[in-house]
Amino acid sequence: MANVHQFEVIVVGAGGAGLMAGLYASKSAQTAVISKLYPTRSHTGAAQGGISAALGNYEEDKPEWHMYDTVKGSDYLGDQDAIEFMCNEAIDAVLELEHMGLPFDRTPDGRISQRPFGGHTNVETGKPVRRAAHAADRTGHMILQTLYQQCIKSNVTFFDEYQVVDFIMADGKASGIVAIELATGEMHTFHAKSIVFATGGHGRIFEVTSNAYAYTGDGAAILYRRGI
Repeated sequence: MANVHQFEVIVVGAGGAGLMAGLYASKSAQTAVISKLYPTRSHTGAAQGGISAALGNYEEDKPEWHMYDTVKGSDYLGDQDAIEFMCNEAIDAVLELEHMGLPFDRTPDGRISQRPFGGHTNVETGKPVRRAAHAADRTGHMILQTLYQQCIKSNVTFFDEYQVVDFIMADGKASGIVAIELATGEMHTFHAKSIVFATGGHGRIFEVTSNAYAYTGDGAAILYRRGI
């Protein structure tokens, strides 16, 4: 049937996380990325100022300092294990994006340029450090463009402007998803061995937010309803 699709891996969401998941999955499996937006319109594009990573391209910096600043910036409410992992992996993540072709700004000697953001400090001295790697003021948009191009190169199949509404369950396990094609209103089913949800946040549940209108938390709601 035309509206029944079979893949090995399905990724729901096409922001930075979804595109990276789709790219990695495509290296060994037939992969589809399904999104209610066109990928380069995802909210990752709003994160323009830079990506924090302790590259130390101007002054000394350390992942430990990055971690401490992040924990402090969360008012000590953040998951500290997750923060430690993120800060330790940030350097390699930025370099990987660079190798994929992300056009970071450059220092005079050719390294990735970094700028200071609030709360980025040398923990030992309290002085600010430049930690945010950036591509002008379009960093998030460049992340989307770079990852989307790499996904196309890796033959990821995209279903743009499809609203996922529920899982397909078999023997108590998710075996696929149901989605509505927004342009036609038709229902589609997608079946896969593995399903990845990378649907972003839910800022629009609050009265005041800078999040995009698409950030309604519908992906998280599906997971919640299914007890996942």
